[in-house]
Amino acid sequence: MKITIIHGQSHEGSTCMVARELADKVGGEIREFFLPRDFSMPCLGCYTCFKTDLTHCPHYKELKPLVEAILEADLLILESPVYVYHATGQMMSFLDHFGTWWVVHRPLAEMSRKQAVAISTAAGGGMKSTARDMADSLEMWGIRKVYRLGFGVQALKPDEIPQRILKSIHRKTDRLAKRIRANDGKRGCNGRAKTWFTLMRFAHKHFPPMEPDYSYWEKRGWHGGNRPWRSV
Repeated sequence: MKITIIHGQSHEGSTCMVARELADKVGGEIREFFLPRDFSMPCLGCYTCFKTDLTHCPHYKELKPLVEAILEADLLILESPVYVYHATGQMMSFLDHFGTWWVVHRPLAEMSRKQAVAISTAAGGGMKSTARDMADSLEMWGIRKVYRLGFGVQALKPDEIPQRILKSIHRKTDRLAKRIRANDGKRGCNGRAKTWFTLMRFAHKHFPPMEPDYSYWEKRGWHGGNRPWRSV
């Protein structure tokens, strides 16, 4: 299994530890990227990707290695520590570049064979809202199965995490790794993305065409009987 981890910070703390533990337990070829070390550009809001495609983004040269790793991966892990109850600014700025991948615009059929995990940790709280920040994009990309994993570690460094919490981390990563391996190779689409795809298909049929999205769908037969999760 090919695994790509996108770290929402450049230091190797508790969240990084959990992501690596899970990836190691799943097993396979692992690639890692650290933000902002490996990509630091903020989205300019220039709409170039919406008017053309992502390859025309002013930052695409720097973004391309991460894009290729995401598309090649069977399992995608996004991780972020809790910063003011949300994912890091670096992670959110990175995800801002992928608006055209959302199912309401120009989804990629390749996502139907992938699984993904959104991981967050904090000394105290905010894990759910932080994981949701990342899961929003993962789900709306049309990834078949998206898991969320959060831990209140009650520590600032991995070596300060209490033993009872470490045991919980080990137990939950064991369980999730087993689920991921069992689901490897399957195809489909998560329910949230499928609902939005259906709504946008209705809009395409009953309202003036929005280009280039409309032509993108028409070329792939999605206005007819074909679907992104059936076409790879």
